[in-house]
Amino acid sequence: MAELFKPLKIKSIELKNRIAISPMCEYSSEDGFANDWHLVHLGSRAVGGAGLIITEATAVSPEARITPDDLGLWKDEHITELKKIVDFIHEHGSITGVQLAHAGRKASHQSPWKGSALIPSSESEGWQTVAPSAIPYKEGTEAPIALDETGIAKVINDFKEATRRSIEVGFKVIELHAAHGYLLHQFLSPLSNQRTDQYGGPFENRIRFLLEVTAAVQEIWPADLPLFVRISATDWAEGGWTAEESVKLSAILKEKGVDLIDCSSGGLVSWQKINIGPGYQVPFAEQIKKETGILTGAVGLITEAAQMEEIVAKGQADLILIARESLRDPYFPLHAAQQLGVDVSWPVQYDRAKHQHK
Repeated sequence: MAELFKPLKIKSIELKNRIAISPMCEYSSEDGFANDWHLVHLGSRAVGGAGLIITEATAVSPEARITPDDLGLWKDEHITELKKIVDFIHEHGSITGVQLAHAGRKASHQSPWKGSALIPSSESEGWQTVAPSAIPYKEGTEAPIALDETGIAKVINDFKEATRRSIEVGFKVIELHAAHGYLLHQFLSPLSNQRTDQYGGPFENRIRFLLEVTAAVQEIWPADLPLFVRISATDWAEGGWTAEESVKLSAILKEKGVDLIDCSSGGLVSWQKINIGPGYQVPFAEQIKKETGILTGAVGLITEAAQMEEIVAKGQADLILIARESLRDPYFPLHAAQQLGVDVSWPVQYDRAKHQHK
């Protein structure tokens, strides 16, 4: 049996394989609601055989959205449509996760195909962004408001309330989005966090907000269900968050009861310099796994079954999260199994095609 297709048990859940669908923003919601696009998009990945399917960044408040078109879980009315999707995914043998997120200073932007520009708060579709410090993502654009203690308490409670709704939806995994330059990451990095209070300055202060959000989520998230945290393991920018700090943070999160670190990188500043190539972020997952013992997920230009098998077999990561490759091929896990000589079940509706070739 290929290592990629061995089950992975985390607390009370068992993933049937090590292939997960990474959160991918679809920018296809109105007022945060899921719709038929999300059902087909996420549901097809379950039909395609992925072990775990995680929703796109799901906003914990209206102001937490990257764009006006983001998925949300800030009100109870969002639950019904998401539950339909989750039930469908579970019927087809995959586990569902939700990525809870707050965009911070990277909020109030246009969707990519509308130009991706910051929407000023003065415009009807825009809103005032918040951050640890009043530093804009790009010079010359409207600055965010630095969160005061009341604002910080609100964000923490927003994550907690979104967690309560996640339980009602039926999600089996929560991933906290502390990567890609969004709010939790903004607190971690000294490039975006220049506070002088208990949330800024030394490492212990910069990680405080993430730890408080994690603790609030854990107050109501069932102890037998997995909690992931996605981090940017490095900012790829001088003076920013480092891989060494990521190891330290991961060790603390493990001690606090987090089950897996989803290891991405970058996204905090516009001047980052990333050395991109196949599997370029895998070393971060490997380093964190080996130095802390926590489970890790690997992401980033991982596109082939043999490549994934090697990562898992070598113990570099426990889970492979794919995004763009899944967009190109929603049934990638079924095809990967064939390439690796593993016999897996196909949906009965598709089984007649399993052994047919062009």
